[in-house]
Amino acid sequence: MKNMIEQRRRERGMTQQQLAAALGVSRQTIISLEGGRYNPSLLLAHAIARLFGAQIEEIFLFEEDDK
Repeated sequence: MKNMIEQRRRERGMTQQQLAAALGVSRQTIISLEGGRYNPSLLLAHAIARLFGAQIEEIFLFEEDDK
């Protein structure tokens, strides 16, 4: 699953640490999310989308091959 987290974070001028603090997760979690190595829980995905004022589908790009 691809995502737009890094792009949205940079548009807001946020560091990975600031985003992590806003979401209540570690910076390592943000690094893993941005690198596509970690798929968030539904609750975390919702929190990320809400923080960026977007729908989950605007942040997380699901592809047919994602299983």
